[in-house]
Amino acid sequence: MSTPLPSDETKIQVSDSALQPVKSTGDPNHANSLDSSDFPEGGATAWGTVLGAFLIQFCGAGYSTSYGVFQDFYAQTYLTNCTPSAIAWIGSVNALLLTSVGLVSGRLLDRGAFYHVMKIGCLLQCLFLFMLSLAKPNGYYQIFLSQGIGSGVAIGLTHVPSIAVVSHHFQRRRPLAMGFVVAGASMGSILQPIMLNHLINGSLGFANGVRASAGMISGLLLIAYPLMRTRLPPKPQAVSYTRILQNSLRDCAYVCACLWGITFEVGFLFISFYLQLDSRMHGLSKGFSFYSLTIFNSGSLIGRLTVGAVSSYVGVPNAIIGCSFISSALIFSMIGLRSAASVALIGISYGFFSGGCTALSSPLVSYLTPEMSDIGARTGILFATSGNLGAPICGAILTSDYIWWKPAVFAGVSGSYEAVFFFG
Repeated sequence: MSTPLPSDETKIQVSDSALQPVKSTGDPNHANSLDSSDFPEGGATAWGTVLGAFLIQFCGAGYSTSYGVFQDFYAQTYLTNCTPSAIAWIGSVNALLLTSVGLVSGRLLDRGAFYHVMKIGCLLQCLFLFMLSLAKPNGYYQIFLSQGIGSGVAIGLTHVPSIAVVSHHFQRRRPLAMGFVVAGASMGSILQPIMLNHLINGSLGFANGVRASAGMISGLLLIAYPLMRTRLPPKPQAVSYTRILQNSLRDCAYVCACLWGITFEVGFLFISFYLQLDSRMHGLSKGFSFYSLTIFNSGSLIGRLTVGAVSSYVGVPNAIIGCSFISSALIFSMIGLRSAASVALIGISYGFFSGGCTALSSPLVSYLTPEMSDIGARTGILFATSGNLGAPICGAILTSDYIWWKPAVFAGVSGSYEAVFFFG
C-alpha cells in the first residue's frame, strides 16, 4: 500500500530540541516524517494519540473482553441448544482474530498505512455490531459469523496499530503511556458489562440492546480516529516477515515472551469468559453476578495503571515476572468460588496482576526489539501466537454438567508455565 504524502501546503517542522512537542500536520491522511531519535515524550499531539488509542481499546478489546456477559446470556437464554464449549468458540475466535490480524495491521503500520487501516477497521466494527443485532435465538452461525469472525477481524485491524503508534511519541515514558492506552480496554470491560447486562437482559432485549451499544461505540470511534497521529517515517522498503521471523526465532528472549503469551491467555480467558456464569451457577444473586466481570476488570484497570508506572523504576522484565507468578497462582482459587466475597476477592486480585501482565506486554516487545521499525510486526507476532484455545478447551472440560474444579485446575496448571518461560 502506498505511503501517504504531505500536501504542498503542509509544512512539517522539526524542533532542534527533542523536548519540545511535535507539531501535527493537522491532516490524518498524512504521516509526519521525523527523526526517529527524537521522542517528544509529551505534547498535544502525543497525548492526543494516547487518548485516541485509549478510546480504540475501550471500544475494541474492551468489548471483546466483556464476552463473559454473552457467554452467560447465550448459555442460559439465547443459545440453549449449544454446549458451553461451542459458545466459547465465538468469543475465542473473536479474541484470536483480534490478535492474529495484528500480523497484517502491524506490518501496515510499519509501511505508513496507519490511517487507512484504522478507518477500515472502525467502519467494519460498527457494521458487524449492527449485524449481530439481527441474529435470531439459537442462530449459532449467525452469531458466530458476525460476532466471532466479522467483529474479530474489525477489532484486529485497529488493535495492534493503536498500541504500537504510541511508540512513535514516547521512549522513556513509553511504559506509562502504553499502560494508559491498554487501560482503555480495562475501562471498556468495566463499563460495558454493566451496560450489556442491563440492555440485553432488560426491557430492550438482545436485538435493541446490541444496537444501543453499537451506536455508542460508533460515536466513540468517530472521536478516536482523528485524534491519533503517526510521527516516524515509514520504512522505505517493505517489512519482511520472513526476516523478522528468522531474527525473532534466534532471539531466545522474544521466543520465551511468545510462549508466555500462549500460557497467559489460557488462564485469563477462563476467568474472563466463565466468572459470571460460574457465579450464577453457584447460586449467587443475578444482580451481583452481573457485576462480577466489572469487579474483575476494575482490578485489571488498577493493575494496568499501577504496574505500568512501577515498571519505569524496577524495569519491564522484573515487573512482568512478578505479575506472572502471582496471577498464575490465583487461578487455582476458582476452585473455592462459593460466595460473593470469594468472587470479589478472586476478581480483584487476579484482575490486578493479570492486568499488569497485559499492560506490560507491548512495552516488553519494545524492550526486546532492536529496530524501531519492527515494533509493529513483532507486536503483531506476539499477539497472534498467544492463541485463544483455552476457553473452548475449558468449556469442553467443564461439560454441560458444569464440573467447575476441572477447568480451574487445567487453567491453573497451564498458567503456571507462563512465569517459567521467563527463566528459559
